[in-house]
Amino acid sequence: MTGSAAVLATIGYGLAAIGPGIGVGLIGAKNQEATARQPEIRGYLRVNMFLSIAFTEALGLIGFAAGFVFGA
Repeated sequence: MTGSAAVLATIGYGLAAIGPGIGVGLIGAKNQEATARQPEIRGYLRVNMFLSIAFTEALGLIGFAAGFVFGA
């Protein structure tokens, strides 16, 4: 990989990380809101939050792997 391709791959991954970052922030915010509204189901909400975060972060990892696959 040449120098300019590496810079473009880095920029591409940075852009790919924006979506999951925003997604995790929204998930956390909505979980706090839901817990404030119904504190008795916070365990159920926590499980759903962690599952949602895992799926959202998987998108970031796919973007990272795509940089290696298509950048080679």
